[in-house]
Amino acid sequence: MMKESVIIDAVRSPVGIKNGNLIGVRPDDLAAQVVKALFKRNPNLQKKHIEDIILGCAFPEGPQGMLMAKGVAILAQIPETCGGSVVNRFCGSSMDAVHQISSKIENGDLQVGIAAGVEDMFSVPMGGFNPDFHPDLAEQEYYISMGETAEILAEEGNITREQQEDFSIESHKKALRAWENNHFENEIIPIDMYGESIISRDEGPREPDIEKIKSLNPAFLENGTITAATSSPVSIGAAAVLITSREFAEKNGLTIRAVIRGRSIAGVDWKRMGMGPLPATEKVLNKTGLTMKDIDVIELNEAFAAQSLFVIENGKWDKNKVNINGGAIAIGHPLGCSGARIITTLVNILEQQKAKTGLATMCIGTGQGIATILERN
Repeated sequence: MMKESVIIDAVRSPVGIKNGNLIGVRPDDLAAQVVKALFKRNPNLQKKHIEDIILGCAFPEGPQGMLMAKGVAILAQIPETCGGSVVNRFCGSSMDAVHQISSKIENGDLQVGIAAGVEDMFSVPMGGFNPDFHPDLAEQEYYISMGETAEILAEEGNITREQQEDFSIESHKKALRAWENNHFENEIIPIDMYGESIISRDEGPREPDIEKIKSLNPAFLENGTITAATSSPVSIGAAAVLITSREFAEKNGLTIRAVIRGRSIAGVDWKRMGMGPLPATEKVLNKTGLTMKDIDVIELNEAFAAQSLFVIENGKWDKNKVNINGGAIAIGHPLGCSGARIITTLVNILEQQKAKTGLATMCIGTGQGIATILERN
């Protein structure tokens, strides 16, 4: 009989942006602080219980290299008996980590694991330090910039610059409201900057400067509609999700917050990568026997406003269910962290809304979509 995989807890760091105060912390130290918090918050969990840590990272090199997951486990003082691996599925890396841990638990290979993600986009550039492009793939535009893929969707979906700006402004307003109402309080772990300061708040959400937003030049194409204001900002952040079998949780007095009901991955045209959540969502709904009417709340990673609007409109999703506490345009999109980040936020929103079923989904560069369905316990 297949075991049930459950989320005991999910936490994240604040997300830092350009010129912010989180820049300077090592990504492995950042991830280790977030992982450590899981033990502090769940005293019935012993470090020796952790069998594996799978860490998502989109560019695992430089300070994010050297099989960072095992290093993070050591920094978090988890015994050497714990394994560690790094998964790279670009933006979907840490959601993939959640999928891997939960699948292993359901198959009986593990009882307890941590799925985490981290990205410092300031110390490792997009594309890494030494990109080397295959000529045949380059000819097929496989290496197209993410912004250009979003411009394609904006054109195909007749999504105007004004619509994108309105969506982005709303993302910031929702995130600011969530902070005012303490809706991030249970998911954020304050980060110790080597004894010099404590960072406990996302640096991205701000009161929108409408005049400035309207004055920005297109960021990717000369006559394009996408600007810096309607794109997720370059960021740094970490998140971690503690997953166990239901049996282990009940035996060890751990409170179950959510059940992982379904997982999916789907491929799409890499030049339209932003539409990835549509087939991924369709797939996970079919697997679980659910429809969009059964989904109470949605966390959709906002890579770009155009891409998010394309998905919402073509999926005929209820906008009021999407990113209730704001999204990545306001909060930030630290690539390898974002999957675990939106799952963490989804767990909290399910509790805040007293909702039953939630969907977390995101697009992935290279033309993919990934999705997870959670049910509040």
